[in-house]
Amino acid sequence: MDTVKEKPRRRSLREFMGEEKGTGEAFGNGAAATHIGEIVESSTTELIAESAHLHGAPSFGQFVRVGEEMPVVGIVFNVFTHSIEPNRRPTAYGKTEEELRLEQPQIFELLRTEFEALVIGYIDERGPVQVLPPQPARIHSFVHSCSDEEVQGFTRTDDYLRSILNTSKVPTDELLVATLRRTLEAHGGSRSYLVRIGKELSRLLGDDYDRLSSIIRRIAH
Repeated sequence: MDTVKEKPRRRSLREFMGEEKGTGEAFGNGAAATHIGEIVESSTTELIAESAHLHGAPSFGQFVRVGEEMPVVGIVFNVFTHSIEPNRRPTAYGKTEEELRLEQPQIFELLRTEFEALVIGYIDERGPVQVLPPQPARIHSFVHSCSDEEVQGFTRTDDYLRSILNTSKVPTDELLVATLRRTLEAHGGSRSYLVRIGKELSRLLGDDYDRLSSIIRRIAH
């Protein structure tokens, strides 16, 4: 009797992320499900999110992911707090934040913290993909901070560095330093990783030795 070979099953994103974390924990469960923001503006190259808490945005250079079925991955390049009332700037009161919260708590109800992120790729059922996603993140999707394991998984290759170098909206070197300090931390401060990114930056920056040495020095500091 002939046997029929089963077609290999495609792995789900949940399985991939569980494997990256080294556990059987489902993607997005537990503490990882706590979002830090919500998308209010989105394109294939950038996204803007409102922070879940006033002054609670992720730091410059941090990795974030959006969505669950095919998460978009970005790097925070700008954080700002503003008034939601059109054409009205906050006024200086000469008091501490604690004093103002006690005396005029309504002031803070009119303030919002937002952050912008440069899109550097996405994650599908095969793993990280360091190219722009086929569709932008959806409006009102939740934004999550990437864990060390997720940063490690996404930075197994360094193609995303070119996306940072090619952007014109941000202070490129500052974003590179902040981002690579974060990835170096996620890789446990590995010297071999630092050497690897040094070689990649050398290739991308060409003969600009002064710029390269400044970036590497600040990453390793």
